[in-house]
Amino acid sequence: MPSTKVLVVDDSLTMRALISGALERIPGVEVVGLADGAEEARSMVASLKPHVMTLDVEMPGMSGIEYLAEIMDTKPMPVIMFSTRTTDGAGETIEALRLGAIDCLPKPRVAAPAELNAIIAKLGKRIKSARNAPTKTAKKTTSAARPIDWNGRLLVVGGDASSTASLFNLFGEFPANCPPTIVVQHLGAGLVEGMVAKLGSQVAPKVVVAQDGMAIEQGTIYFAPQGDHHLVIDAWPSGKLRLLARDPVAGERPSISLLFAAAAKAAGSNAAGVLLIDGSEDGGGGLKAMLGAGGYAFSPAESGGGHTLSRGMVTQPVAGDGLAAGILKLCSK
Repeated sequence: MPSTKVLVVDDSLTMRALISGALERIPGVEVVGLADGAEEARSMVASLKPHVMTLDVEMPGMSGIEYLAEIMDTKPMPVIMFSTRTTDGAGETIEALRLGAIDCLPKPRVAAPAELNAIIAKLGKRIKSARNAPTKTAKKTTSAARPIDWNGRLLVVGGDASSTASLFNLFGEFPANCPPTIVVQHLGAGLVEGMVAKLGSQVAPKVVVAQDGMAIEQGTIYFAPQGDHHLVIDAWPSGKLRLLARDPVAGERPSISLLFAAAAKAAGSNAAGVLLIDGSEDGGGGLKAMLGAGGYAFSPAESGGGHTLSRGMVTQPVAGDGLAAGILKLCSK
């Protein structure tokens, strides 16, 4: 397979050197250009045709967020953001992900081997999945969705940072009385609260960070908190959320698969799972558990975008813009 061409955009010469050096240590990655800002990057995109861009959030002149919005509006491509800010920049990070960035990583503070190796591992994973993945950006919600006549079905959703735009699009089409929805989204440290606040300000349902013992109610979207616990449900119907202190599953805590498996055990055919990421070690096993219990599973289609709805051995395609409608139909009488 040809090398993945990457353009590095950062106003700091030191950071350009550190990031490009880390990228060049990843097999199959070629750094084709280094730009100091949006103006230089525009000409390089046109001439070098990179597959992926890394982009600094905080740049003088046109900021990285502003340039990202321009890219997604004019020539969408996979973009990985870098920021010197962590939890205090959660709002900017969520906005970048909402616009369509596939991840936002902390800038290396020093050229320490351990720090660079951690960045290389994350970059390698992201770039590998980014090259051929469809670029998504959040749409503006135009009108409130019509209420549903809920049939009692529970909805569980799994994704990562690259799923942020998809989550805004999906929940932006949900009515205020949406099916009770539980989400595990793998995000950087300190970002779940920012995601909940931003999403809650733009969608009709109530959006909260899950807590142990919470009742699971219609009209609410629950996001798993970050930390040392998994999020599961104890029963259905009339179930409650539970936080479990267990080892990571497939390297993740909270685990998508563990949430899905708990939903399958508690609700059986009255559960529906939506996996927004393809090729993830966390999530696939949970979907299989849901199908084995007679539930429904939406997973990314193998090609052409969109999703596949499965129940047992029966499958049907779901167009990329038809996911919300398909879910709401499945959760309505």
